Parts: sequence; structure tokens; C-alpha cells
Amino acid sequence: MENKKLFFAIKLLAITGIVLAGYLLVEQFMPATAFRPCTINSTVNCDAVISGPIAKIFGIPTPLYGLLGYIGILLGAIFFKRKLILGLAIFGALFCLWIFYREIFQLRVICPVCILCQIVMLSILGLAVAANVKNKIPPPSAA
Repeated sequence: MENKKLFFAIKLLAITGIVLAGYLLVEQFMPATAFRPCTINSTVNCDAVISGPIAKIFGIPTPLYGLLGYIGILLGAIFFKRKLILGLAIFGALFCLWIFYREIFQLRVICPVCILCQIVMLSILGLAVAANVKNKIPPPSAA
């Protein structure tokens, strides 16, 4: 993938991640909304994740970590910071895998929005690795 297209794809994925993490954060703070597309039954259920034992880590809402990570990745893509994107994507992918493990094996639920966040983060990681492999290519000009 051409370098400019690679950073553009990372930007699009980061924006998608921001929207998804933002949705989870809003759902965590306003759980009484009538429109609940993420809570289908006892197995496919975002509520169990955003209000359960993994809803907060060190007292901070879990979706906020994702939101900040995606914002950092977006800024890294805007300013062509390959190593920043790679570092955040590695941390984000590990964090997502930990959340996935907790969802599946401890809570025994599937959060569709969380799964989408995890797919987005793993996709960003793949693109970040590709961007760093191509680090001999100068970043595209801002013009």
C-alpha cells in the first residue's frame, strides 16, 4: 500500500475507533437510553461489559482508554508519526485482547461494539507495522 494511502487508512480506522469508543463511553454514563442496539440478549450484551467488573480500570472508565488511544493514533497519522502509531497500536491491541479474554471467558458475553473496536485496533496494528517496515520512505508531503 502506498505510504499516503496507508496513513489515510489509519486515519479512517482511528476515526471509526473514536466513534465506537465514544458510543461505549456515552452508554456507560447514560445507561437509561431507550435505543440499545448493543444489548440483544444475555450473551450478546454491551451492558454486561460497560457496567460490570471491567467497566473501569484504576477507577477510569475502560472506554476512555480506547477513546484516548484512538485520538493519539489519529494525531500520529495526521503528523506521520510511525513509531507513535505503532506504540499505541501495540498497547491498544494487547489491551483489546485482554478485554476480549475477560468478556468471553469471565463474563461469558459478547459486546458487538467491543468486538468492532478490537477489529479496528488490530487493523491499525497491521497498518502500523507496514508503515514502520516502509520507514525508509519519507512521509508524504503535506501539500
